[in-house]
Amino acid sequence: MTTATADVPTAPARHEPTAAGPSLGRLTRVELRKLADTRAGRWLLISIGSIAVAIVVVQLFVTDGPEQTFTAFFTPSLLPVGLLLPVLGILSITGEWSQRTALTTFALVPRRERVIVAKLAAVVLAALASVLVSLAVAAAGTLAARATGGAGAWTFDWQLLPYAAVFQVANVLMGAGFGLLLLNTPLAIVTYLLLPTVWSVLAAMIEGLRGPAGWLDTSRTMEPLLSPDVTVGQWERLGVSLALWMLLPLVAGLIRTMRREVS
Repeated sequence: MTTATADVPTAPARHEPTAAGPSLGRLTRVELRKLADTRAGRWLLISIGSIAVAIVVVQLFVTDGPEQTFTAFFTPSLLPVGLLLPVLGILSITGEWSQRTALTTFALVPRRERVIVAKLAAVVLAALASVLVSLAVAAAGTLAARATGGAGAWTFDWQLLPYAAVFQVANVLMGAGFGLLLLNTPLAIVTYLLLPTVWSVLAAMIEGLRGPAGWLDTSRTMEPLLSPDVTVGQWERLGVSLALWMLLPLVAGLIRTMRREVS
């Protein structure tokens, strides 16, 4: 005997909504907070601001009254700040590995490229903020110069402002590139500081390297950014040097970070 089985309707499959990952803006805000979370990062940021103030104070004492202008206070503060910004870029990248938080970070955000982009965006914003700090302390120096009998002139070539931004952003991204490439704080800092110095010494000693040094030595190619007039040839030399010292480490470091096993 056969029995008929009734067709029992089956409930449609339910698809659980997938949670959207944090936005790039939120990740960037998190990375900005991380810059000041560690003792090293906090003191580095304090040092950057303090150096900018110290340069202005020195300018008040060592320059003559007529030379105490807004530009004279602004430009000298860019170079020492630019020497510290690469260290900030290195710490922002290598901190995940030295503090062993990379496992947690990449577990929460599996797409590593989003974390790296957020870190780069954070250090770029920090570099731009350093330019604003230089502007602020230059304004304070100009007011102080006027109050103490100096010129205190507000003369300023506004072309210097975008050049200063390029100068500081390039510096911090070079540091971040070395951080991505080496993923070790002491090694990245020493390598970043040592390699350009060795290159400059070799270029001074070996005549055949003097020509290429004009295109590859960032201490030379970035110097025009501290003046209001940058020629086409100087931009070309800057682009070649940054391709070697900034773009290449960033690309190679990104590939290494994407492939490195997190433990």
